[in-house]
Amino acid sequence: MKTIFITGASAGIGKKTAELFSDRGWKVYAGARRIEKMRDLEKKGATVLRLDLTDDESMRNAAAAVMSAEKKLDVLVNNAGFGAHGMLEDVPIELAKQEFEVNVFGLARMCQLLLPGMRASRSGRIINMSSIAGRTAMPTGSWYHASKHAVEAITECLRMETNQFGIKVSMIEPGPVGGTEWDDTALVNLKKYSLHGPYAAMTARLINKFRGSYRERALMPETIAEVIYRAATEPDPPLRYPLPFKTSLSLTARRLVPDFIQDSVYRLLFNPSAEEIAAAEKEIIETGTDNREIK
Repeated sequence: MKTIFITGASAGIGKKTAELFSDRGWKVYAGARRIEKMRDLEKKGATVLRLDLTDDESMRNAAAAVMSAEKKLDVLVNNAGFGAHGMLEDVPIELAKQEFEVNVFGLARMCQLLLPGMRASRSGRIINMSSIAGRTAMPTGSWYHASKHAVEAITECLRMETNQFGIKVSMIEPGPVGGTEWDDTALVNLKKYSLHGPYAAMTARLINKFRGSYRERALMPETIAEVIYRAATEPDPPLRYPLPFKTSLSLTARRLVPDFIQDSVYRLLFNPSAEEIAAAEKEIIETGTDNREIK
């Protein structure tokens, strides 16, 4: 029986991945802060572990529990993450640091803790959850994009570093994913920090586009889980799994289209009209609401 450890397994992609691997006969270790959200995984035979990626002791305890029970881990899926959305000027630095603690440093720490066992067995796979956001950027997502760009670099370096030990490293790069708590958290933060104040007009426009992209193009967590299964079982997995196919096309366009053309397109998409700006400025005057002053 092969073993897999999945972080962020209490909801969304992580939970669906845990269910899929359990249904296909794997020994599943599911880690998350909210143990109570994983009781149904226990009924499927999974071992659930409290895991807080901002707490080193929690990470060490979870990794030790897996390795003491199994001696050998076949796959680590670093899935946990969240989005602290809002304009760069508006998002508190402490929240940005927390996002990096989870999305970047927590991911790297789990690799550090579980790689010694993989090296000893000269086998294993690490699958990191990246995003199309790791290779693109748009307003309101500076900290999330930055964290996923970091995941891209870490994963690529790790793949080269560990290949000598027979360890295969890949990352998943989905576009919008529905049916998860991620988009709710991102929208809550976006509204909280940037829907009022100098960026209100652009934020309102971005919220509409955000909702539209999830309504029209969102993948479901089950689809991502199937791709994770491919990355865990293919004999020679590639570095990147971009999905859906439109994601690959948009990434190719981003690389080939000159910056000045992209700037023009982004202005049309994201810049508010004069009327929208005037309405936002009127709100600031009438309510005295300016996020910079609130902080």
